[in-house]
Amino acid sequence: MSELTAEMIARGRGPDPRTAGRRRAVASKVRDTREQLTSSGSGLRGCDIELLKQYALTRKIAAPASLGLGLIVAAISTIWVDTLYALFWITFIASAALYSFGMATSYLSTEPSQINVHFWQRRFVPCELVQSLAWSLIIVLLLNVQEADARTFVLFILLLAAAMSAMMSAAVPHAVYSGMLPITLAIVIFILVSGDFHALPMIGMAVVAQVFFVVLAKRLYHGYISSLLLQRDKDALIGELEEAKLNSDHARKRAEEANIAKSKFLATMSHELRTPLNAILGFSEVMKNELFGPHTVPSYKDYSNDIYSSGHHLLELINEILDLSRVEAGRYQLNEEPVSVPAIVEDCLHLLKMRAGKRDITLIPIIEDSLPKIWADERAIRQVALNLVTNAIKFTPQGGKVTVKAGWTASGGQYVSIRDTGPGIPEDEIQTVLSSFGRGSMAQKNADEGSGLGLPIVKGLVELHGGTFMLKSKVRVGTEAIVIFPPQRVMSVLPHVKQDTELAPGSSQTAKANRRKAA
Repeated sequence: MSELTAEMIARGRGPDPRTAGRRRAVASKVRDTREQLTSSGSGLRGCDIELLKQYALTRKIAAPASLGLGLIVAAISTIWVDTLYALFWITFIASAALYSFGMATSYLSTEPSQINVHFWQRRFVPCELVQSLAWSLIIVLLLNVQEADARTFVLFILLLAAAMSAMMSAAVPHAVYSGMLPITLAIVIFILVSGDFHALPMIGMAVVAQVFFVVLAKRLYHGYISSLLLQRDKDALIGELEEAKLNSDHARKRAEEANIAKSKFLATMSHELRTPLNAILGFSEVMKNELFGPHTVPSYKDYSNDIYSSGHHLLELINEILDLSRVEAGRYQLNEEPVSVPAIVEDCLHLLKMRAGKRDITLIPIIEDSLPKIWADERAIRQVALNLVTNAIKFTPQGGKVTVKAGWTASGGQYVSIRDTGPGIPEDEIQTVLSSFGRGSMAQKNADEGSGLGLPIVKGLVELHGGTFMLKSKVRVGTEAIVIFPPQRVMSVLPHVKQDTELAPGSSQTAKANRRKAA
């Protein structure tokens, strides 16, 4: 990790200018998406612009196809009418297609920020009306033709034009109605003028088809709206995720810089505090034990005892903070070697036997025989055992019991269990006591000494060994702390190697046998 610099510390007090600029840009994008100006139609300006764009694209692409279809219809019409009339009609179709192509191109070339939704909606409505009028003029072309095939052909072309108009203008509802109206009127006029009432069923079907096309266009419109709203929500979500990622990256960067500063601070302060503490502890111990003679004032001896106790407590607190910081930073180096868990547990019980005796607390060891050694850091395992047994003694009332077990787990690992008969820990406070500087309500009520670092250190050291630390407790019953070491840490006893002296290579017997064979 790089060394801490003044620039990093200064940047930790405020956001990086480039990062802040990116965050402002993303925030502006999200704000623009959310705060779209309301307008007609969908109620959102962004959706209305996209709907108009959909209509313009459709009309621009369909203009050449519409002109081609018109040429085919005009060519077929020459069967019943003069070619000059057919050319006259195709001129209207070409003019309407050119008009719609120009309108669509003009809209697509306009910047979205410059688009007036109401203005373009009013322009697209007459555009669709012109398209429908051009196709409706086919009744003028074939009105006087009395052949049944011609009348059927006219109805077919009008229905085809109605279907095309409904599908292409579905994105603009008003354009749908303006496009369907001329075609519907053309069908009615064609029926009335031709006077052929034998085709009423077909005409009825044509009218029903018109209604169907309108309903279908309405459903398509709502489908467009739903799709655009989903797209808008997706864009907004992406913007929020980008903003959250920037915030997370910025927070992580500041946390890394703060962690560097904390590590350097702890490394410096550990040296700066340990040096005077050694002098305080040494001289206070000399005064406490009256090595250079008794105190003239008896209170001085009590003062020196207090100074020694306070200095020793402060030194332990500094060591705990340093151990926890190394564990959290992943810098705690394990000095692994074969370690006997029962031996360590028995040593810890021996050290704490006097403390437990002062409070009339009974220590009950239950340790399985012949437990093999495990591959671990002896200092870390000893610290784990000392912390857990000390906690159990501290929170066990006078006359209570502390049971210490060590043995095999079902999976082939080893465990250490420390159970007390103390007041217990409420279930909702277990996570609190496992956090740094966390203390349960029972500890606060009893005003017990402690920094709240013992259990977090135990948990960290056990996890460094790949093990598991569990805390089980029940109020007014007691607490049980369980440390489990995985089977991979257990060192299996290797069997004795039986050497066959007659076949062992290099042995004197083998050499003699080889010489006899050679002779």
